[in-house]
Amino acid sequence: MHKNFKDILGMKGKEKITVLTGYDSTMVTLCDQVDVILVGDSAGMVMLGYENTSSVTMEDMIRFTTAAKNGRKNSLIVSDLPINSYNTKEDAVKNSMKLIEAGAGAVKLEGGKEVAEIIKSITENHIPVMGHLGLLPQTAQKYTVQGKTKDSAMELIEDAKIITKSGVFSIVLEMVSSQVAKIITEKISVPTIGIGSGKFCDGQVLVVHDMLGLFEKIKPKFAKRYLSLADEIRNAVKSYTIEVKEEKFPSIENEFQMDESEYNELRNEID
Repeated sequence: MHKNFKDILGMKGKEKITVLTGYDSTMVTLCDQVDVILVGDSAGMVMLGYENTSSVTMEDMIRFTTAAKNGRKNSLIVSDLPINSYNTKEDAVKNSMKLIEAGAGAVKLEGGKEVAEIIKSITENHIPVMGHLGLLPQTAQKYTVQGKTKDSAMELIEDAKIITKSGVFSIVLEMVSSQVAKIITEKISVPTIGIGSGKFCDGQVLVVHDMLGLFEKIKPKFAKRYLSLADEIRNAVKSYTIEVKEEKFPSIENEFQMDESEYNELRNEID
């Protein structure tokens, strides 16, 4: 039985929560040991080649969510509501339903007090919501650390309290100064999931393509690379190309053979 949002909520203060992005069934199958698979709109950049997440559509997110569901056995799937899909309460509920129908166990949206009523309307329809504070990629003009001044820190803390009251079961904190992330984690009753926000959060999330060293266009400081798969893939492709050109692949073990007597009969008929 796969995890649900209550399982994640219950991990606060007891066990660190592991989150990786997942956009296709093959990768999700390999990563299914984590607590949460986040079908992030970052898929637009790492899978579709967009410059940012602002071009991602609901249709994109439904397709990626379906693919993730097909590879998942254990993890909770949380899917991003893309930009402009939750401008009104009606749109937010309708589009959240679409992601749930596609296989998500919860949805995620960006923003603080300005989306508090939107969050409430979704949760009132029995759909779990993960919040997202700090750097908001859907609307950010530039990627800078959040919560570096007292005033901005107070605003983040207040936003965290407000959306917690609105019903989120967890909050992603992106590029928030570690001191402020620690305060938020201590002040709210739901888990915080950090990305570039330090070790004091209740859990951590990384884009799997960053973690595996597959996506090279952007190399965030906070994204630790556990592998360099891009180099290994290039080397494998180079070896494949050389072997085909030099007629070393396919070899006899990669072929299928006719029965010799059948082959001889065939040759006789042709000749």
